[in-house]
Parts: sequence; structure tokens; C-alpha cells
Amino acid sequence: MPEPGTDRAAATTVRPHEGRGGRAQWAVVLALVIVGIVTIRPMGLGGRGLAVTLLFVLNCAVLALRLVPADRVSGRFVLAWSVTGVVAAAALLGVADTGTSYLFAFFLVALAGNRLETAPAAAVAALSSLLCGGVLYLRAEPGDQTVPALVGLATGAAVLAGMASRSRAQATRAAIEAAGSAEKAARAEARTAVLGERTRIARDIHDVLAHSLAGINMQLELVDALIDTGDLERIREANGTAHSLVRESLKQAQWTVHALREDALPLLENLTALLESSGHHDALTVDGDVRTLPAQVTQGLLRVAQEALTNAGRHAPGAAVAVRLTFTQDTTVLSVRNGPAALPVAVAEGSGWGLIGMRERIALLGGSITTGPLTTGPERGGWQVEAVVPQ
Repeated sequence: MPEPGTDRAAATTVRPHEGRGGRAQWAVVLALVIVGIVTIRPMGLGGRGLAVTLLFVLNCAVLALRLVPADRVSGRFVLAWSVTGVVAAAALLGVADTGTSYLFAFFLVALAGNRLETAPAAAVAALSSLLCGGVLYLRAEPGDQTVPALVGLATGAAVLAGMASRSRAQATRAAIEAAGSAEKAARAEARTAVLGERTRIARDIHDVLAHSLAGINMQLELVDALIDTGDLERIREANGTAHSLVRESLKQAQWTVHALREDALPLLENLTALLESSGHHDALTVDGDVRTLPAQVTQGLLRVAQEALTNAGRHAPGAAVAVRLTFTQDTTVLSVRNGPAALPVAVAEGSGWGLIGMRERIALLGGSITTGPLTTGPERGGWQVEAVVPQ
């Protein structure tokens, strides 16, 4: 199930006629209609008044195109409707004696600039300038024709305002789409982080529970098998071992919760506490200048140490453990070594996820890890885990 709002940005359609923009368009159209009814003369049901009325209604109908969202009509329809409106506006200028009929031409040309591409919008503007300028020039009194003609020619200039409005709308849509893309990218990044966190938690669950539960299960199966034999001593021994594993699991779970907290102690203190809780006193050696490490590095190294100590307790019970933490100029090195088993080994076969988890942790930090048996020295026959993390 997708997270709430995942595709909200993609599903949102920006409509310039919604909200305050839509109310503004209605206000403009109503204002032009009201002003025209009040000022344009003559109007009536007969003669020239009927012609003025019909042309006025036609101009209002064409102007109503402003109220229709741009994505609801095709460019061809807008072009044809704009040409019809310009012709009707010029005709209204020719038959009306007074009023503000010239305003229709200005707003219709601006509408063409807003809704059409540059070439057809410029053609509508030129047509408006030619028709309106010519009509007003012919209607003006001889000697007073310049100003009316200039007013008619100026109607074509309104196309620039429409184009500017269109550019602003396109820039707004582009900004919204960019914001939507950025939001999607942020969600994808957050989802990746969540998946990474789930993987990390899975590793921690394994580190704390997998070995202990496997050992507990083996001891309980042994108890079940010994019941029929009546060997109470061995039953008590297996039962005691299971109890010991349970206590150890609880202790490791508490330590893991502490290590995952954001206010956990630094690496050195955490590592000391881990060794103390595991029964390995004075087993830590520190080389180099101790420094504060990032939380991810601290947690990664602690998880490696915990896994190495757990494996040492399982596969080499009673063996001495030595942990060395080395700070160099470029790296931090954690080494965990244990000798051969000093007590009988009775553990179930491991799943292998512990070593995989350690490698994954250190790889995420850009480091490397090596594991293997010790073949020389006093710890010969034991095991070593060494993690190297870059500075």
C-alpha cells in the first residue's frame, strides 16, 4: 500500500481559473458587460439599436471564453473564436455611437495572446489593429482621425499583456512540476532510508537473538530427548544451560537497545561496557589518539564486536579474548581475537548471517572486514575478526 500522499503532486492539475484566479476572471467579464450595458448606445430591439445589441451579445459570448479553463478547449477553437470576436468588436465600434465598445477588442486580443501560440496570437493582434484602427479612422471627423486611429491600432498591443500572462502561468506550472519532482525524489530517498533502516534492524535482531535462540532450542530438544532416558543429571544440566542462554539473551537485548539510542555513550565506553558484561575484564587495548566517531561508525563497530564476542562464546567457550581498538590518521581498526576453546563445545550449526551482517555493516561505512583462524602465536587455533573503517 503506497504511503499517504505519494502521488499527490503528480495527480494535482493546476488550473488558472480555480480559486482567486477564477473569481478575478468572473469579475473582469461581469465588469465589462455591466460597463457596456451602461455606456454603449444605441441599444434596442429595432434598427441600428438591434444591430448594436446583437453585436454586444456576440462580444460578450466571445469574451466568456476567459471563463473556460485553457485545457478544456483546443487551440483551433480559440483561434476561430478570437477572430470572430475581433471582427465583432470592430463591427460594434462601427455601429455604436458612444460607449466603451473598444474595450472588447483590447480584452479579446489579450485573451488570444494568453491562449494561443506566438504566431497565431500575433495574427489576431494584427487583424484587430487593422480592423479597429480602420473603423475608428473612417468614423472620425476629418482632421481628428489620428487619435481614434491610434486607439484602434493600440488594441493589437494588448497581445503583449496576454503573452506575458501566459509566460507567468507557464513558469508557475514549471515551478510546481519541479516542486512535485523534488517531493517525489525526497519520498524515494526517505523510502530508501526506511528500507536501509529495516535491514539494519534485521541485522540487530539476528545479532541479539539468532545465536541464543538456536542454543536454547538445542538444549530444549536435548531435554526432550533425555526425558525418556530418566537421566536427571543431564536433564538438569541442559535445563541450566538453556536458562543461562536466556539470561545472556536478555542481557544482550538490553545492551542492544542502549547501543541503538541516539544518546548512547561513545565507542570506547560502549566497547568497555560490552566486554565487562560479557565477562572479559581488562581485555581492551587502545592504540593511537582516541577521537569521537560518527554514530553510524560507532554502531557498526559495536555490532561487529558483539557478533565476534558472541561467536567466541559459542564456538570457543572458556577461551581468552583480546580486543584492540586502533586509531590511525586515516582509519579506525577494531580487532577481536580469541584462543581455542577451553571447555567442551556444544552449539548448533550457525546460519552464517552473523558474518554476512558484519560485512554488510562495514561495507556500508566504506570499510572492509577480514575473518579467519589464527595459525601462529599463543592464540593459535583460535579466531580473529578485524574491521577497518576509513576516517
